[in-house]
Formats: sequence, structure tokens, C-alpha cells
Amino acid sequence: MICVSSIDNRLSIERSEPGRRGLKIKNPLRGKACLKPELRRKDRPKLPELSEFDVIRHFTRLSRLNFSVDTHFYPLGSCTMKYNPRFNEEAAALEGFANLHPLAHDDCSQGTLELLHDLGSRLNELLGLDAITLQPAAGAHSEFTGLLTAKAYFESRKEERSEIIVPDSAHGTNPATASMMGFSTVNLASRPDGRLDLENLKKHLGPKTAVLMMTVPNTLGIFETQIEEICRAAHEAGALVYMDGANLNALIGMVKPGELGIDMMHLNFHKTFSTPHGGGGPGAGAIVCSKALAPFLPVPTVRKEGGRFVSDFGDGRSIGKVKSFFGNTGVLVRAYAYMLAHSAKEFGEIARCAIINANYVRSLLKDLYPSYSKEYCMHECVLTPGPDLAAKGLKTLDIAKGLLDRGFHAPTVYFPLIVHEAIMIEPTETESKETLDAFAAAMKEIHALGVSDPQALKDSPHTMPVKRLDEVQAARQPNLRW
Repeated sequence: MICVSSIDNRLSIERSEPGRRGLKIKNPLRGKACLKPELRRKDRPKLPELSEFDVIRHFTRLSRLNFSVDTHFYPLGSCTMKYNPRFNEEAAALEGFANLHPLAHDDCSQGTLELLHDLGSRLNELLGLDAITLQPAAGAHSEFTGLLTAKAYFESRKEERSEIIVPDSAHGTNPATASMMGFSTVNLASRPDGRLDLENLKKHLGPKTAVLMMTVPNTLGIFETQIEEICRAAHEAGALVYMDGANLNALIGMVKPGELGIDMMHLNFHKTFSTPHGGGGPGAGAIVCSKALAPFLPVPTVRKEGGRFVSDFGDGRSIGKVKSFFGNTGVLVRAYAYMLAHSAKEFGEIARCAIINANYVRSLLKDLYPSYSKEYCMHECVLTPGPDLAAKGLKTLDIAKGLLDRGFHAPTVYFPLIVHEAIMIEPTETESKETLDAFAAAMKEIHALGVSDPQALKDSPHTMPVKRLDEVQAARQPNLRW
């Protein structure tokens, strides 16, 4: 446990002492600045007066309050937090990539265009599909792009299809994207084992069905064993099958979605190809699809023409641009570096290790935290608090807060929605057995505390800079004042 009293939580302005400063360098240009007198400050800015040591230590301490993939195990389930090797950052920082102007002519961009072309070709081969766009900025943006592409496809065929089928085990953004695109969503309940009910699906497939959106493996961490029959049924109804690629880390290198019957899918590069997450900064996604959908993808794409690489603006059927230029190419350089570091066989080993890690955690905890599925999971397991903690009035949120006190970022909680008090854990392939053992030990310690002293767990966290917040109010009415 951290000794709370030893943490200095004062703001920099509260630590200020008059006359303290770091190294001061005279600027000979200051006196020559052509600034009108009425625009000059009358008083010095009220900034903290601190020594260089004070500043460095203050901000280093603040940085250590963060839970980060560099410093902590991230057991998130719904949003894979995969380690980003520093080699990828070095590649993205190479001058030829980092300093290329977006408006540069193709003749001046051959290296970047070749990279994008080769990255797309490798992804098509890995996934068993024919065409790709790298423009989208993230997974949800890719979904939007995919449904725009599907809409254009059906319009070109003069087919009026207004419905999208989404199982309740699909990724949470799927029904939102469908609604945003103007489709009506048909939600299908899962079977007791967590899989899609094929016979029920067939009852809802028809001339109005545009797309069946599935997450494979689904959000319960279960593979859809009837996926080929599901795709066949959708195709017989004239519909397309969209695969949400959020959980591709469980299949990469082992299964080619295109060979299962998938028509299009999106990629979350941060989840499967080890790039930074998009939240608040540059992210990257992709839509990979069959040949029939290729003409409708965003432009430009990259085409090889003789010994050159050129921007391809299609034949006029494209949905247009969904992002400037070719997308966030700096992130795509990182993904390319990651792909070059692994063969197709090694990608299969990555998927197997992710699956082994998830099942190892599940096996360590299932007696105290019952697993939703009684069979082996894939890359993530969905647990619940169990009867001992429920009898004490404890909930999943209490467990999550207890993990913070023990140096672990909390996993995804209360998702998927179809599991009451869900705890969704995804270790990823890079975590060691020692880390997983330590996480399991913390979960067991939390269980023991909950049974012996439930109020102590309800009051968690005890060691964070702030105590438990009203999370709904904090999101809607954040207090950012000093």
C-alpha cells in the first residue's frame, strides 16, 4: 500500500516561493520587439515561482500518478491496450515520413506511397480480402465508412434496403453507427451459450436487410462457430456481412475473415497492430472489403503503375473522402513497422498467446469470480463478482476501485451489457505470467477484503489523489477549478 500522507498533492502555484527560478537567459530581441505600448502587460503574469528542481519533480510526480501502458498492466477488455514498441516510434519519426507535406506531389512522396501500398497489400493478404482504405481515423470512423460504402453499393444496384441486424453480443458502437447512417436496427438476442441464434437470424433476414454487423469473436470472448452458415444465410438474402475488427487480435494469423464469407471489416490499428490509441490524438483505422465493394471505397487509394506509386481517384463511384489525404499516415507508419517485425506465422503465435493469457486469468479467478461462459474463452474473459461479494452488497465498481489501490488499472466493467455486473478482462499477448499472477493475487485479495470488511472495499480507492467520485456527475459537470 502507498502511504497517503507522503504524497504532496499541492498545485504548482501553491508550491511557489517569491524569487525562486531556474536558469535565466537574456533575450537580446526582447527590447527590440515592435509591440505597441498599449498591448504590453502592465503587471508580470501570476506564474508559479519555482526552481528547476521543483518544476521537474512536480511534473514527474504528476506523470507517475497516471496509469499507463508503460508503467502498469492494462487489463481492459472492450478496448485492447496493446503495447507500442519504441521501434515503431523511431520509424514514424524518420525525417522522410515525419516531414512530408500533405500537399506534396506523388513524385515527391514515393516512399510514403510505397509504404501505404505495401501495408494495404499485406493486410489484404492477412485477412483474405481484396481492397482496403486506410483513411479512417479510428474504429468507429471505420464503421461509418463501411456503412457509407455499403449504402453506395446498394444504391448502385437500385436496391432499397433499410435494416441492419446487430446481435446483442456485438461491439457497442455497431447499433449507434447504424442509426447514425439512417438505418433501422434489428437487435437479436444471443443463445444461452452467448452465440448468435442462426434460426432466429433467418427469420429476420429479408429484402430490407442491408448488413449483418457481427463482432467475431463476440464481446463475450466467444467464437461464432456457425460463422460460415451465418454468412451464407445473409448472402442468400442479398445482404452483406460486416465484421467488427475490435477483437481481431484473437484471430490474426490463424483465420482469414474473407475465407469465412465476410464482405467487409474494419481494423482498429491500436488493438491489433500496436499503434497509439486514437482518443484525443491521431489514431488510424481501415476498411477492408471484397472486390464488389472496392469501387465505393474512399479516394484516393494508392495504385502501382509500372515502377511508380500513384494516387488513384477511382472511377467516380467512390463515396469521396472521409479524412484528409490518405489518413493519419504517421500512425500507419507505426503499424507498418509492427507488421514488418512479424511473419504470418508469428501473427498466429500472437493470437494464441493472447488466448492463452485470457484463459490463464480465467482459470485462476473463476472459483471466486464466476465466468459467464463455462467453456474456454478466446482473447478476453467475462467474469462476475460472484455470490460471496453480492451477499455483502458489493458490486463490480467496488472491485474496480479496489484494483486502483493495488496498482492496477481497472478492466472494462459493466460491458457487455447482456452480462449482469460484468468484469471484462483482456490481458493481451505481451503480458508475462508474473504480471498475470500478480493481477490474480490482487483480485483474490480484493475478494477476501470484501468478505471480511465490505465497507473498506466500498470506500475504495484509499490511495488515489481523489477518492471515489460520482462518475456520471463528474463526466457531465467536471470541476476543473482551483
